[in-house]
Amino acid sequence: MTSSTPYWWEAAPPPEPTGDPVAPACDVAIVGAGYTGLSAARVLAAKGLSVQVFDRQRAGEGASSRNGGILSGNLRLGLGGSIHRFGFERAVALHKEGIAARDYLARTIADHGIECDFQMTGRFTGALNIEDFEAMKKEAGLLNDILGIGAAVVEKAHLSGETGSAAYSGGILRPDIGMFHPAKFHRGLLDLALDAGAVVHGETVVRGIARDGRRFTVETARGRTVARHVVMATNGYGDRSDPWLRRRIVPVTSRMVVTEEISGNLMNHLLPKRRAMGENRHLYRYFRPSPDGRRIMLGGREPPFSRDPARAVEHVRRGLVDIFPDLSDVAITHSWNGAVAFSREELPHIFERDGIHYACGYCGSGTVWAHWLGTKVAMRILKRTEGRSAFDFGPPRAVPLYRGRPWFLPAAIAWMGAKDRRRERRPR
Repeated sequence: MTSSTPYWWEAAPPPEPTGDPVAPACDVAIVGAGYTGLSAARVLAAKGLSVQVFDRQRAGEGASSRNGGILSGNLRLGLGGSIHRFGFERAVALHKEGIAARDYLARTIADHGIECDFQMTGRFTGALNIEDFEAMKKEAGLLNDILGIGAAVVEKAHLSGETGSAAYSGGILRPDIGMFHPAKFHRGLLDLALDAGAVVHGETVVRGIARDGRRFTVETARGRTVARHVVMATNGYGDRSDPWLRRRIVPVTSRMVVTEEISGNLMNHLLPKRRAMGENRHLYRYFRPSPDGRRIMLGGREPPFSRDPARAVEHVRRGLVDIFPDLSDVAITHSWNGAVAFSREELPHIFERDGIHYACGYCGSGTVWAHWLGTKVAMRILKRTEGRSAFDFGPPRAVPLYRGRPWFLPAAIAWMGAKDRRRERRPR
């Protein structure tokens, strides 16, 4: 029987609330106890500020312990697309910040001894057809020429060294991307924030935030606090406490499946290098070995026009079998979903509005961006120059006719799925 509990929680379940009372005043109130909120909290508390973090779920119960643990720091536009949209200088700044964000994450893990199965494995991305492969080679050339990434082109004849799948016409290997255990990393961040003096209130709904001059009154289900600064760190888990943000950030449901343990020989055939893996789809699918190398984990979008969990599991499982027919008879032991957050710009955002600090819109790459931009927010509150970011585009634009219920997503997902199927039928 397939468990709906995230596989990651077996080693690091979300912590139960401590029941600490809500202090009537603090320097900083943070809404959201995932990677973003805790990254900000640990920096601010370490500098002597009093910090309270509020989450309507248990700390980390959202995307921070539900993601696939691939540390891409991707930008959906790619470097070429970013240059076309933003110009050369801004585009390079955005992608250089991605390099810095990945490096900073690795340093945080090493410097603080966070045990989270971190490995710099590299990531292989497969092309669905020859035309896509040619475009990927051009993008790899830009990454290497401008940023010195060291991306390698893998021709179809050499794919067996990366994967046992016959689904691709070639691919690109980026050596600068790794993997970790997302729930263990969250637990490490939580410990750092608590050790620095932050107080984390799990299962404490924020009902509203009101500004009065230079201070904010934060109403929660367990009491009121007055804060000098407020950070909104909810990403895809925003609620009615901030209706303005709900019009600008769209939560998209992503689902993961995990196989039962498979033999070492089969794993050697399917994922010989034990890398992080992905595809160049509109409806992106990503997959990887479990940290112990005994299972394969795959994430993708749920089917449109259905809310049936069993159908969603089967839909994502079929995607896994499309990639690896050898797994057609392998059982799925775990499957769960979570929300990733998109803005209209399809970019992460960091900005300030009416005195409230925001970091959000990670577009499925929050393992890197949430930790980075949460720290940037903290540096801004501390008035440090390290708070500057190329992702300060100002607030994301509102989505027309959207108030928090993404009614348009089923049709959009069906349309993108149809485009992917057309790409699959092109020459390989």
